[in-house]
Amino acid sequence: MGKPLILVTNDDGITAPGLRALIRYMKTIGDVVVVAPDSPQSGKGHAITLDNTLFSAKIMVDKEHGATEEYSCSGTPADCVKLALQEILGRRPDICVSGINHGSNSSINVIYSGTMSAAIEAGIEGIPAIGLSLCDYSWDADFKPAETAIKRIVQEALTNGIPKGVVLNVNIPKLAKSELKGIKICRQARANWKEKFDKRTNPMGKDYYWLTGEFELLDKGEDTDEWALANGYISVVPTQFDLTAHHAIQQLNSWNF
Repeated sequence: MGKPLILVTNDDGITAPGLRALIRYMKTIGDVVVVAPDSPQSGKGHAITLDNTLFSAKIMVDKEHGATEEYSCSGTPADCVKLALQEILGRRPDICVSGINHGSNSSINVIYSGTMSAAIEAGIEGIPAIGLSLCDYSWDADFKPAETAIKRIVQEALTNGIPKGVVLNVNIPKLAKSELKGIKICRQARANWKEKFDKRTNPMGKDYYWLTGEFELLDKGEDTDEWALANGYISVVPTQFDLTAHHAIQQLNSWNF
């Protein structure tokens, strides 16, 4: 059999260092085709483009270390996956890998994440998918320490498959390779953002706002992604896109509708 076809995407944009690192790592495993946003799309969640046209262009960001093919897309991360599957790829990819994101997508951050939404879009289409994030927001973040672990996770997913209806959310602590203790399968920690708006006024007298806030961890469990990351482990959370609260069905059926 030939090499696996790996669809690579992200939300930081096609020139992001995290994406370029992921391309290099995936090229050691299979044939890589990139379809990624032409500009940063962080925090866009699972947004799709409905009220505007989409543009895509075949480009080559790095001739020496680039993918087999690369396409920039004017839309969101979810748009990129839709376009890849419907218009660009000649066949279904064997796996979709999204990232490597500059910054954490652990806990509640998964809801807002464009990185994970791209992976989830692939998962909806029945394609094994993984979202990868490094807990370092710097543009110059060092992705090298996690290379071996990332390859291992992807290879295991290709070998064993990912359960139907599940996408893997992988977060990597900002540590040297010698400090990484291993990989832990975790649950999503219960947490939220304690948010506020920084209100300012522009020179024309019009008010505007910057969203700010602090991450509030409400979960003391030692089986969570936040615990794993704080203790030197790479966290892997099996994430489902069926949002049904199955445990609530029985209670709601007792209501007098």
